[in-house]
Amino acid sequence: MNPYLLLWLEAPLQAWGHDSRFGRRDSLDFPTKSGVLGLLCCARGAGGEERDWLAAWADLDMQLEAFVPRDHAGKPLPRQPLLRDFHMVGSGYDDADPWQNLLIPKTSEGKKPNGAGTKMTYRYYLQDIAFAVALEAPAEHVDSVVSALQSPAWDLYLGRKNCVPTELIFQGVHASAADALAAGRLLAAREDKRRAPAFRVLQGEHDGELVTLNDVPLQLGPDKRYRERLVTVQRAELTDGG
Repeated sequence: MNPYLLLWLEAPLQAWGHDSRFGRRDSLDFPTKSGVLGLLCCARGAGGEERDWLAAWADLDMQLEAFVPRDHAGKPLPRQPLLRDFHMVGSGYDDADPWQNLLIPKTSEGKKPNGAGTKMTYRYYLQDIAFAVALEAPAEHVDSVVSALQSPAWDLYLGRKNCVPTELIFQGVHASAADALAAGRLLAAREDKRRAPAFRVLQGEHDGELVTLNDVPLQLGPDKRYRERLVTVQRAELTDGG
């Protein structure tokens, strides 16, 4: 059997894009498999297509539990709403200056897309939430991935470069998903965390809300390719019953 990695994803802000269009950069309510495997690729310093490496992970399991801050009685506090950031790129630069001109967004022909070339986007972020991710790992890749997470080649972020983790991401290798998630619950309950469970996401069809995601990466690089994955979202009242 393959072991499971426990990844702890905690930061003031996180963003896990799955359905962004044009100037609207959404975030899913939880990490995507493509986002998690992309994080591992960053740790490894892998920037190519990675087709063979991704193929070894494509059919393997990924489960997670989400945790929100709790009060002194142990009850979860209300979720923070999505944070919306109005973002402008390329504004205020002088196109007559060779250096500043490089910072203005261009079309594929190298021309300014409109007006002064300013590009406006709305970017959405999850606030003050943590995830314990149980990721099934091919046995032959465990040692290299653990080494990369402990000494990453590139900086690690939780979705975007302003989403800096506030805890070590790698939290151990476990024999099963149940063992990994149990360790995640212990971490969430620590006095310095003070977090309560909010929901769980299981791979495949179970009791709960079924969601189809196009988040299994088959090829990275400029020509990214993905396939679908079915997951079940179980709210805290369901997870309490096991």
